[in-house]
Amino acid sequence: MKRSAGILMFRRTGAEFEFFLVHPGGPFWKKKDEGAWTVPKGAIEDGEDPLAAARREFTEETGFSVDGDFVELGTFKQPGGKHVLVWAMEGDCDPAKLTSNDFEMEWPPRSGKRQRFPEVDRGGWFSDAEARDKLLIGQRPLLDAFMKGMRRE
Repeated sequence: MKRSAGILMFRRTGAEFEFFLVHPGGPFWKKKDEGAWTVPKGAIEDGEDPLAAARREFTEETGFSVDGDFVELGTFKQPGGKHVLVWAMEGDCDPAKLTSNDFEMEWPPRSGKRQRFPEVDRGGWFSDAEARDKLLIGQRPLLDAFMKGMRRE
C-alpha cells in the first residue's frame, strides 16, 4: 500500500479559517485549477516517522519549515488507492515566497526529451468553501475532519 503524509496549514481570520493549499507543477496540471490543488504531501520513506515525512515534504514543496502543534486528522484513501495521513497545524506563510523542489520527466511524451518542472508551481490561502472547490476530490474529507475536530475544542 502506498502511503503519503501531509500537512494542512491553517490560520484564523476572525471566526473563520483559511487553509494553505498548493498547486501541482508540471504540464499535466498547468491548465487545471478547480479540483487540482492539494495539501503539501509526499511519500513516507521506509522506516521514516510519518510526521517527520509530512514536515520534510512540506519544506521540500514550499520552502517553508513548519513547527508547532500538529493535530492528526486521520488517514484518507485517495481514488488511486494511496493513503494520505494528514496533520493540521496553525501557521502562516507568504505564498509569493514559495519555492519548490523539481522533478524530471519526459516531455513532450515519447519525445525522448527530459524536462524539469517544479513539484509545486504556486500556493494560496483559501476559505473553507474555496478550499473545497480547489482540493482534489479525495482530499476534501480532510476539511470535514478538521472542522469536526475544531468544534470539539
